[in-house]
Amino acid sequence: MLLRSALLSVAILMVAGAQTGNMATVAARYTGDANKLIDAAMKDDTALNRLEYLCYRIGNRLSGSPALEEAVKWSAAEMTRAGLSNVRTIPVKVPHWVRGAESAEMLEPAHKPLFMLGLGNSSATAAGGITAEVVTVSSFNELEQLGRAKLEGKIVLYDVPFTTYSETVLYRSSGASRAAHLGAVAVLVRSVTPRSLRDPHTGSLSYGATDPKIPGAAISVEDAIWIHRLTASGVPVKVHLEMQAHFQAEADSADVMGEITGSKYPDEVVVIGGHLDSWDVGQGAHDDGGGVMAALGAAALMKQLGLHPARTVRVVFWVNEENGARGGAAYKAWAGDQVAKHIAAIEMDGGAEKPVGFDLFAGSGPGRDAAGIRNKAVAIGSLLKRIEADSVTEGKGETDIAPLMNAGVPAFGLRTVMTKYWDYHHTQADTFDKIVPEEFRQCVATMAVMSYVLADWPK
Repeated sequence: MLLRSALLSVAILMVAGAQTGNMATVAARYTGDANKLIDAAMKDDTALNRLEYLCYRIGNRLSGSPALEEAVKWSAAEMTRAGLSNVRTIPVKVPHWVRGAESAEMLEPAHKPLFMLGLGNSSATAAGGITAEVVTVSSFNELEQLGRAKLEGKIVLYDVPFTTYSETVLYRSSGASRAAHLGAVAVLVRSVTPRSLRDPHTGSLSYGATDPKIPGAAISVEDAIWIHRLTASGVPVKVHLEMQAHFQAEADSADVMGEITGSKYPDEVVVIGGHLDSWDVGQGAHDDGGGVMAALGAAALMKQLGLHPARTVRVVFWVNEENGARGGAAYKAWAGDQVAKHIAAIEMDGGAEKPVGFDLFAGSGPGRDAAGIRNKAVAIGSLLKRIEADSVTEGKGETDIAPLMNAGVPAFGLRTVMTKYWDYHHTQADTFDKIVPEEFRQCVATMAVMSYVLADWPK
């Protein structure tokens, strides 16, 4: 036991020593450049102005929509205008889901409209809609316990309070198929948010291969609680739901990318970006206009300051993150064998509030020095301490860079305080006026410092 404790102490000291050494090396080599990037980001509004144009002049950008294709063309032009090299588009076939007219209203015990948004990829109701009694559950266990006898022909309401996004979103994504398996004719889902001003939050659902495809809609938190209180009191609730949602033929779209070509190792790449598409409500300001414009802004600052990293910094605007994730897959297919020369991938897709740093998926397996990768990332993160964005923690990456992450590329997700992100997420309220300029500038700075130093690291 004493020997084991001694060995553990030595190991801890070795890790601490490696971190200290890395930080000293990074500080000596990169503090000046990092401060230049931070100072420039905090004074420059070019990225903010681009985001304003994207939101107010182009608007929401669902896959398959004319607005997304306008955004693709405009983004390529903006990358060229920013001085990036090798600006190009990668063709991507994307699903084209159309919301159509939709409504929901309570018929009994009172006649009142419900605040709703159909869930992305949902099927439609039959012509004339669905009228049925509502059965409320707070978990999948409750659903299973009720069984087909009590659910057949009913509308299921999932009234599940927000805990974390990854836990609560399961009711939105798979709730329809699980209810359909037990005979339900439609589902309503309490919006996935901790707070609400009677605003519904959309998002995609996924159907199982064998169960009927029943329509699904999100309703406001307040309406979900209201219905639940009634049903819990033994008061029957009847709802009429109409949705014209449908898919059209797949549409042509494209990822957009441009580069700062590496000065020493141009074939080695640090890829940074976000997703250009959004839901068909609001303006997609936080999700994820802020991410793509921060990435472009970061690269543009490097050009502006004359900073030429040793490796290539590639800015990518992925498409179809919201309801298919085909943009990330298309990029990996385009990169092919060159994925092995990707040093890191960074995505910002958690809103443009005050940044706190990054989460990192360093990977594992034979030959992978995950601890060494984490130590270097922590050292680089320390350059952002002056804007309190120096945190580097364990993470799971982001949707668009998941194909790269799964191929062994270290994956970073830019993280913010997310104080209000879930309030706006997938709603009509995700608009440019919710962007705080000072916080967005800090996001640009955070992306710029991490990507530049990763790309310029001497070994």
